[in-house]
Amino acid sequence: MPDTQRPMAVTLQVVSIVLFTFIGYLNIGIPLAVLPGYVHSELGYGAVIAGLVISVQYLATLLSRPYAGRMIDTLGCKRAVLIGMAGCGLSGVFMLLAAWLASFPALSLASLFIGRLVLGSAESLVGSGAIGWGIGRVGAANTAKVISWNGIASYGALAIGAPLGVVLVSQLGLWSMGVSIILLGALGVALGWRKEAVPIVAGVRLPFMNVLGRVFPHGCALALGSIGFGTIATFITLYYTTQHWDNAVWALSLFGASFIGARLLFGNLINRIGGFRVAIACLSVEILGLLLLWLAPDAQWALAGAALSGFGFSLVFPALGVEAVNLVPASSRGSAVGAYSLFIDLSLGITGPLAGAVAAGFGFASIFLFAALAALGGMLLCLYLYRQAPKAREARNA
Repeated sequence: MPDTQRPMAVTLQVVSIVLFTFIGYLNIGIPLAVLPGYVHSELGYGAVIAGLVISVQYLATLLSRPYAGRMIDTLGCKRAVLIGMAGCGLSGVFMLLAAWLASFPALSLASLFIGRLVLGSAESLVGSGAIGWGIGRVGAANTAKVISWNGIASYGALAIGAPLGVVLVSQLGLWSMGVSIILLGALGVALGWRKEAVPIVAGVRLPFMNVLGRVFPHGCALALGSIGFGTIATFITLYYTTQHWDNAVWALSLFGASFIGARLLFGNLINRIGGFRVAIACLSVEILGLLLLWLAPDAQWALAGAALSGFGFSLVFPALGVEAVNLVPASSRGSAVGAYSLFIDLSLGITGPLAGAVAAGFGFASIFLFAALAALGGMLLCLYLYRQAPKAREARNA
């Protein structure tokens, strides 16, 4: 095994594991921009059903988190990731079936729904399993680095996957999307099969509800901070349209580039100054970015707000994640990652209807004020947790 004290050796090991997250989220990204249009225009269903085809995957991820965490802790991270990769491939089979059944709308839609449920469950295993596998390879001291790179892999894959899916379908047809997902799932299994596993950590497995209770405040702070991300991802295009501005895609691109850049440049700060301090600083920057989007007089200021928001949100997940995972024994690490990640699934699931209701009542600009106030709540909660941390450590060590 490479010398894990050398930063580059650690990074290379981490990247070799989060590659599976990249492949898994590429499977999620490929259908993202295509399925709503297919369901609405080709199958003839309404906008609600078209949106439900996308959101049912997040529901499956949310509901499968407890089982995925238990599987990771008991079967091992490698096996969990391999099962998840196989699930990704199986979702491609249902996608292919949906394309073949296009002349039977109800059957095609049913096949899509089943595939999305399978893919959502597979996401739980791949994302959380890769984090556990990475931590097992490079040690708990590098938890922040593993979570940071895992996030870069997932968001990068979504950014690549969505336009790739559009190109595939426009050039070859819907069937090509199903075949691509099957091949990617098979590639993930093939790459992971011979890769070295990490030992299953012995010890008492805490009940999931016990783990959830321990990470609950950290997860709440994450959920509040994630509302800004969900609001920008869902409504920035409509916001630009209502303001009569062009090139909303640049706002999304800048958000993503700032997000990844901040993780690459400042990820080490979590180990140096602590997760709570980093989360407080990042949420402060995110609040500024969201307020700038709310008050933006033109598209250029809106771009600056999107970039600041992406920069600020970038380290919130790993910073609070380090503090959350440290609250449970290593034998329940998979459950802790699953329980903590559940909050971002929940946040992204409810942001759409919540922000939509705010926009309907007060206009699209107001959704960014709403998101900024949510991030402020998250920052205040982080400040409280930071002040309580010494007492919590004393209680655990007593």
